[in-house]
Amino acid sequence: MARKMVKAKGRVSGSTGRFGPRYGRFIRKRVRDVELISKATHTCPRCDTVSVKRKGTGIWECRKCSFKFAGGAYVPVTPNLKVALRTIERTVKEA
Repeated sequence: MARKMVKAKGRVSGSTGRFGPRYGRFIRKRVRDVELISKATHTCPRCDTVSVKRKGTGIWECRKCSFKFAGGAYVPVTPNLKVALRTIERTVKEA
């Protein structure tokens, strides 16, 4: 008789497995989500390639064109920056 493969319930820890059972499930889940975003490669605002990596808190650098810029702590482009850029673009069009 063949046994079915069953997914482990509630054991998806990812990078937060290092915490073990400490700090609670939802805090570990938030940390995992933030780390996934911050450690991923993002698109460069100058050369449009997917090669931007986080160098430090709020410091981002493109590995292709060596463009270094300031952004959010965990994301290169924050939602507030998107709103500001849209506003600037609108005012430039009007003038």
